Amino acid sequence: MNGTSFAGLFVTGTDTGVGKTLVSASLLHALRAQGVRALGMKPLASGCERIGGAWRNEDAVALQRAGTFEAAYEDINPFALEHPLAPELAARDAGVHVALPPILDAHARLAAQAQCVVVEGVGGWMAPLAADLMQADLVRALDIPVVLVVGLRLGCLNHAYLTARAIAADGCRLAGWIGTAVDPDMARRDDNIALLTARLPAPCWGVLPHDAAPDPSRLSRYVHWPR
Repeated sequence: MNGTSFAGLFVTGTDTGVGKTLVSASLLHALRAQGVRALGMKPLASGCERIGGAWRNEDAVALQRAGTFEAAYEDINPFALEHPLAPELAARDAGVHVALPPILDAHARLAAQAQCVVVEGVGGWMAPLAADLMQADLVRALDIPVVLVVGLRLGCLNHAYLTARAIAADGCRLAGWIGTAVDPDMARRDDNIALLTARLPAPCWGVLPHDAAPDPSRLSRYVHWPR
């Protein structure tokens, strides 16, 4: 890893299931390796398990464990929803109104303890957090750059280019992208990476190889960004 001046990053993906949590946790380990006090955050998580009388999401727990220290779960994941559905539907089922102020308050508490907060979004960029709240609204409120996780499989070029265009159209800044080998048998993968590198309006921060038992600490060595 090279030195960084990022006070925060927002991790989004070309789709759901492309490895946003793995990338976010790997980023946290890479930051820590550079001596940066870093914490993770997943503002909204749908698909939670009841543990000790409270809802817990395995992705949010993974971010909690990847941080420099284990911050309060309620700050890492202020909206924990039971059903593994689109956030709007999961919140409706739970009778919960997802709003920006509680997320910003939780983020402020994390930022007060860390030099960099890595915030993981939900699904792809255009997946709403609520009927009246898009992920772009949160990114603009936090004023942090975006890292795009590109799931390397057939169709990823279209998904990546459209997502990059949407991020720019929403007035947000794409700082970089990270590929994940979600399809280990993808044909011409290196050629696809070359096309993405040439056409996306931000540098590649690395490509995580396919791993049957991925370890963010070990995979963090594949993550880098320009000085």
